[in-house]
Amino acid sequence: MTILYEQDYGLWAEQMADLLSEGRFAELDIENLVEEVRDLSKRERDRLLSSMRLILHHLLKWDYQAHLRSRSWQITIQRERLHITRYLKDSPSLKRYLTDEWLAETYVLARLNAQKETDLEFPADCPYSIKDVLESTVNLV
Repeated sequence: MTILYEQDYGLWAEQMADLLSEGRFAELDIENLVEEVRDLSKRERDRLLSSMRLILHHLLKWDYQAHLRSRSWQITIQRERLHITRYLKDSPSLKRYLTDEWLAETYVLARLNAQKETDLEFPADCPYSIKDVLESTVNLV
């Protein structure tokens, strides 16, 4: 099964689902199944953090380039806030990543992306709170 996992992930996943549904547990590729299940939580975390990064990126541009504000920045911020709401509804345990520590870590990449895009310097420390990221506390009008 490990060879199939490496050569055709989609087929491997289908076969694992079939074996599970048929109760044929002895035939399962346990080692790779365990890894995939662990990766599921990482993917959920990464989706949440990606949305946070996009919001931070666009909030920086919004605040530091007021003369260039665009509806697309506003739409991106609102869309990613909705994504976060959905991620937290589907997986409430993701709330553990809504901390100042994770915000600071996510801000590092958002800041670098915004700097590359704008050629502006942004604060080294995150000027936003979790509340700013999740809610419309920042005026987007």
